Formats: sequence, structure tokens, C-alpha cells
Amino acid sequence: MKKTISSSLTLFFRTRYPLKTFKKVDSKNYVVIGIGGNIGNTKRTFDKLFLKLLHNSHFKIIQTSPILQNPPFGYLNQNDFYNAIIVLQTELSSSMALHYFLYYEKCFKRKRSFQDAPRTLDIDIIFFKNRKIDTKNLQVPHPKYKNRQSVLIPLQFVLSDKIS
Repeated sequence: MKKTISSSLTLFFRTRYPLKTFKKVDSKNYVVIGIGGNIGNTKRTFDKLFLKLLHNSHFKIIQTSPILQNPPFGYLNQNDFYNAIIVLQTELSSSMALHYFLYYEKCFKRKRSFQDAPRTLDIDIIFFKNRKIDTKNLQVPHPKYKNRQSVLIPLQFVLSDKIS
């Protein structure tokens, strides 16, 4: 099923997007990731990522948003993007979680040719528990999330239950 928000924004509702598992987030770390892509069958890529996360004992999937189709920004000469939010619970540190997410991007053949380039899969850590992190490799909360509809619209679907 799909729902048109505007002429350039569409939400897609699929089996795993949105999903709520009704698991409580306890004292473990929760991580909110934004996922995106615009090369290949991105919705299928999202489903495959979901299954990889589901079968990884380091993560428990708590909730997902619908998938948002939206126009690119920055570099405009490319296909529309698909974006979603996934809320996970983990025992991992933020740096170890980042390590796994970069590994998953590599599994899906992510290439980093230039800023805002087309991509098969992009995984950004939006929030990690209630922490502020500012290292060479990771900034949390994600520094640009408040300016991106591709994050804010899907985020509305998962933050309505107050995970923090």
C-alpha cells in the first residue's frame, strides 16, 4: 500500500515497514538508524537488511517506519531515494554498532564516490541512547537529521511511542 504525501513524497507500507515488535526498550542501548538508497531494488535491499539485523544476535529490532520515497538533495541528477527508520536494541557500544553498519553497507556494495552520490544502501546512526557523540568517525545525534525530510517524516512514525 502507498500513501502520497505531496507531489514529491510518497510513503510505502510493506510487510516489515512499518513494524512494531512490542518489545520494551530497557537499560540496554537503543540505536535509531536511518537507512536510504536509490540504486537497484531499494525496497528489497531494505527487506534483506531487516533479515540480516533480525538474525544478528547483537541487535533486536524494536520498530521500523514506513518507507519514504523522496527526491534527492545535494547532487540532483539521480533517481529518487527511499528512506526508512529502524529502532534497534543492542549491547554494543556506538563504535561497534557503527562497525556493523559499515559492514552491512559493504555487503550491499555501497560505493563512496562523492558526497550525496547515488548509493545501494546508506546507514546513518541518528540517535544512540540519549548520548551525544562527537568523534572523527561518528557524530550523534546525526548532525543533519533536523534538516532532512527523508529522516524527519519516517522518524515521526517511531518516536511517537517515546523510546528515550
